[in-house]
Amino acid sequence: METKAMQRRLAAILAADVVGYSRLMRGDEVGTLQALKAHRGELVDPAIRTHRGRIVKTTGDGALVEFASVVDAVGCAIAVQRGMLSRNADVPDDQRIVFRIGINVGDIIIDGDDIFGDGVNIAARLEGLCEPGGVCISRAANEQIRDKLSLAFADMGERTVKNISRAIGVFGLGCKEIEALPAPELTALAGEEESTARDGGAPYRCEQDVHFCTTADGVQLAYSRIGSGPPLVKTGNWMTHLEFDLESPIWRGLYRELSRDNTLIRYDARGNGLSDRDIEEVTQEVFVSDLEAVVDAAGLERFALFGISQGCAISVEYAVRHPQRVSHLVLFGGFAVGSAKRARSEAEKEQAAAMLTLMRLGWGQENPAFRQLFTSQFVPGATKEQADWFNELQRISTSPADAVRNRIATSNFDVRPLLARVSVPTLVLHAREDAVVPFEQGRRLAAGIPGARFVSLPSRNHLILEDEPAFPRFLQEIRSFVAA
Repeated sequence: METKAMQRRLAAILAADVVGYSRLMRGDEVGTLQALKAHRGELVDPAIRTHRGRIVKTTGDGALVEFASVVDAVGCAIAVQRGMLSRNADVPDDQRIVFRIGINVGDIIIDGDDIFGDGVNIAARLEGLCEPGGVCISRAANEQIRDKLSLAFADMGERTVKNISRAIGVFGLGCKEIEALPAPELTALAGEEESTARDGGAPYRCEQDVHFCTTADGVQLAYSRIGSGPPLVKTGNWMTHLEFDLESPIWRGLYRELSRDNTLIRYDARGNGLSDRDIEEVTQEVFVSDLEAVVDAAGLERFALFGISQGCAISVEYAVRHPQRVSHLVLFGGFAVGSAKRARSEAEKEQAAAMLTLMRLGWGQENPAFRQLFTSQFVPGATKEQADWFNELQRISTSPADAVRNRIATSNFDVRPLLARVSVPTLVLHAREDAVVPFEQGRRLAAGIPGARFVSLPSRNHLILEDEPAFPRFLQEIRSFVAA
């Protein structure tokens, strides 16, 4: 029972409180409570329902609300603050109930009906930084709404707040700016985002069912199902988040297309996304065992297996262990031997050590300057929107300690002795100018697998993006191979 109760997910969190609540209660306790009850019943609660929120808890002067979309959370906040302007119009200044609202998007821990974690704490701290009648949002929230809502939140810089180890980027919208907003325009924008999602265009939000399973060593892994058709399992790799990825311009196009013809099964590897974090045991062996746990929990007998990057080595070992269960093996951007086991110069070894140090020190910081180093390697051809999303994915998907453990483990992968034993049909794809995993590693991977077909893609990106010329061929090769 305890195992099922606590889970993780990505969510937008809204924290609100009443400015000067103690003073109002001292002046007129009964009148204040009656007015607050009326505001909640007639304005606040209906706005939350309209924007598909869930009230997690209320206090005497505040509330904590969870939303699946940060656009909904911001829309709700603006609706409440605009509504309070008109409701307070004829109320004396010293009797007015005025809200402050803070919004953050991040990873939360769910325990029964309650929620915890930094994602919640940051929202509460943002509310404390907010001016009366205004809305404050985090940098992560601002990056997600800025191309979807015509709202110009002012950059208030980075702030150090209580009980949060890193500085947080703060963006604010004051009472005067909210009053000047055209309400119909805001409503139309929120509706446009929702309808676009239903129609399958960007921003894409496909329906998925998220489940959890427990590995042999007691780690909880999150996995999901999308689409319908023959099962296609994507092996877990680092820097993933089942929910965040579906909105990301990095991944949403690929997942949307693959789930048109298949039931796509994805999972967050240990230490990533919605799966358990801070896991010390991270090795090639346990990663393969985790894949076994997921496919067994999903009830799959036979399926196509899709590995990306370090997921390729895990997929190879699984296919050798269970050839009767794998119908097709697709490997993209992968390697048979990790970087630590390849012959390298002293300069390369020093660079690898320096990168681990930078990861320990800079990975979890609110300022994305350090993470941009990784983004420029993984997706050098990204647009600004794509780069911003990938920067944020790194922070949301895994902690600095988990990122370091994962990098050390994957750099020591070695499936070279297994390649000749792969007996299932195999397709290997690799970007020609991949800066993360050299093209030569993909070529050697394909050369070692009997009968494997090798496809080189004209791209600089380690992850093929949906708006680049290589994407249609990338997708068509996978579709044709899996359907054969």
